[in-house]
Amino acid sequence: MKKCAFAGLLLSVTSGIAFAQSSVTLYGILDEGFNFNNNSSGKHQYYLAAGVLQGSRFGLRGTEDLGGGLSAIFVAENGFDPNSGKLGQGGLMFGRQAYVGLSSRYGTVTAGRQYDSVVDYVGPFGAAEQWGGSIIAHPGDTDNFNNTNRTNNAIKYTSVDFGGLTFGGVYALGGIAGNLTRNQIWSLGARYSNGPLQLGVGYLNVRNPNTSFYGAGGTVAATVGGVPGSNFGASPVNSAYASAHTQQVIAAGAAYSFGAATIGATYSNAKYMSLGDKTSGPVPANSLGGTATFNNAELNLKYQITPALLIAASYVYSRNSGAAGFEEATYNQGAIGIDYFLSKRTDLYAVGVFQKAGGTDSSGRPAVASINSVTPSVSDRQAVIRVAIRHKF
Repeated sequence: MKKCAFAGLLLSVTSGIAFAQSSVTLYGILDEGFNFNNNSSGKHQYYLAAGVLQGSRFGLRGTEDLGGGLSAIFVAENGFDPNSGKLGQGGLMFGRQAYVGLSSRYGTVTAGRQYDSVVDYVGPFGAAEQWGGSIIAHPGDTDNFNNTNRTNNAIKYTSVDFGGLTFGGVYALGGIAGNLTRNQIWSLGARYSNGPLQLGVGYLNVRNPNTSFYGAGGTVAATVGGVPGSNFGASPVNSAYASAHTQQVIAAGAAYSFGAATIGATYSNAKYMSLGDKTSGPVPANSLGGTATFNNAELNLKYQITPALLIAASYVYSRNSGAAGFEEATYNQGAIGIDYFLSKRTDLYAVGVFQKAGGTDSSGRPAVASINSVTPSVSDRQAVIRVAIRHKF
């Protein structure tokens, strides 16, 4: 009888394991369209461009029910350019996201390459993440609202929903022997939703951003924009700040819906601190010193005319206080957009953006208009128009 009882118990346990609920989903996005840039280094430019509203990607997402309210989860997400077939995010196989973790009624803990808390809790309030894409992001994406950079070697906690309140944080290990803070990244954020009102706040602190955040996790890419060893973008808005010891972002966002309309606003204070730090990669001979501060303010509005048709507009004001005695730079940017859904998975959209610059840019030259993710202008004005199709699967 004892042997029969033991056998029955063993059978019930193994049966529970065998029938544990698990699933793996293949998903992706293709975003392809036509861009017109009226001042690409002084010339008109017409070209195909992918991944503007949302980065083109494919990925695997999985979950396994471990019992007792505990689940194992993972995501491996690739970014690519449909026009050339090249990998995105500097050629990384899973450059958008790659993580594994556990989820329970106490929250979710994951480890891997992930988004920071500013992206998670404040970025969605910006028009770029909603309907406009990278070309209407804040100049230089200095606050990372548009998710230009990911966080490697990151441990993330995400809470469950407490009556509309969610919160979380990210900590990325530095990994340098004898210096635990070098290449360290940490962030915190929270979001509150109550009926038509939504609020979000976030904080991000990045040590040695040229190698830990803009670089591929502790390495420095090839020369970009004439700055040796810089992996900062080619935008003159912030390209000369690669030698910053610390990048800090404080951000907040809000949105309120009334009927078919939603009005939103964001604010961020982004700083490139202790410029001229040699531990952040090769420092150019004319490297700046001190701290450069960006204040970015955005107001946006969208209106759902029908369930299939959306129109929207936004205005962004960015001011860079400069560094090492440089005069400040200002960027005024307006955008309009329209999005028509042919189905739940396929839509056609159009976006137009105009920017005017003034003052002195990060390199100490007269500021030129530099719409995000496109070739900068040679004057203080620039306009870009995009017409595209997006398909999700």
